[in-house]
Amino acid sequence: MLKTSLGRFRLVALAEGTSYILLLAVAMPLKYALDMPMMVKIVGRIHGGLTILFVFALLAVALTQRWSIVKSVVAFLSSLIPLGAFFFEARIKDEVPAEHAPGE
Repeated sequence: MLKTSLGRFRLVALAEGTSYILLLAVAMPLKYALDMPMMVKIVGRIHGGLTILFVFALLAVALTQRWSIVKSVVAFLSSLIPLGAFFFEARIKDEVPAEHAPGE
């Protein structure tokens, strides 16, 4: 899975989507229901880092797979919607990775 930009993108998309769900479903309720704001800080930082990694992985896969602007924008927007990254990843899981360029 980590050998191609498509595989790396799929992995990062799943991690980013998971962190988003944890932020919304676990950390936020803990902050407001149990007065535990530290959970949002911790999970929020992890999610922020994964979101940045997601953008870089998206750029790499969009270039190597020659994704259209529309598909790339849909991929990015999917990361903003809870569970969106999971649906997008499922949609592309059977996509064939582009051939590696010589020397890659």
